[in-house]
Amino acid sequence: MEHNLQTGLASMETIVVILLFLAFLLYPLAAALTSLRLKAWPLHRYFLWSLGVFCIAAVFTGPLADIAHDDFTGHMWTHLLLGMLAPLLLLLAMPMTLLLRSLPISAARKVTSILKSQLFHLLSNPITAWILNTGGLYMLYMTDLYELMHRSLIAYGLIHLHVFLAGYLFTASILYIDVTSHRLGYLFRSVVLIVSLAAHKILSKLIYAYPPDGVPREQAEAGGMIMYYGGDFIDLVIIVIFCWQWYKATAPRKSEMAEKI
Repeated sequence: MEHNLQTGLASMETIVVILLFLAFLLYPLAAALTSLRLKAWPLHRYFLWSLGVFCIAAVFTGPLADIAHDDFTGHMWTHLLLGMLAPLLLLLAMPMTLLLRSLPISAARKVTSILKSQLFHLLSNPITAWILNTGGLYMLYMTDLYELMHRSLIAYGLIHLHVFLAGYLFTASILYIDVTSHRLGYLFRSVVLIVSLAAHKILSKLIYAYPPDGVPREQAEAGGMIMYYGGDFIDLVIIVIFCWQWYKATAPRKSEMAEKI
């Protein structure tokens, strides 16, 4: 059974690497082609996209991926890359905007209609996104899911997919950088962000005090500290971007200042 799992993981890693390689190539190709007829696509977004794809690749292949299979501290580093850093980098690259630029008008309208649907409104609500993101992590580490993930190929794939998608969804629900069909207030989003940060900190302490099933205490303590302090850097970047957006949205414009003078 162990041999079959290892074989399945190797096959999954191959598929993921192929998909990431295609994403790595298609993004700059789409950006270059659309830049011929529209405004030039900023160069820094190429770099952000490439770095985000690299973060995901590091989770599934390479030395870190090998360590993560047997060591909880390595797993926690992959959690930070897949669920926090990669979503932020990819969001900053604005892939949905690029997609809409690349599609024919009829297809772009269909995508826009999906973004405006009630289901997508519900999923992209910060509270829903927070429940899916943080709640999923609590289920992973406070139940038998973490141990199951290392015994079942299906669980391994679905859990990693959920961690990434939920992380991206939550980041996009807080930072309105890419295309979005609705915009909620800064105060509301700031409250959800603060609650999310607190819940993340509490979970890291729970992991430190109550190791997940099958995880040695020493690894759980180290992993909890990685989650607690490692997440701080990414959270700080999100907070800075959010506060900057809030400041720009509420700061008096030059025309308004001129009228007052």
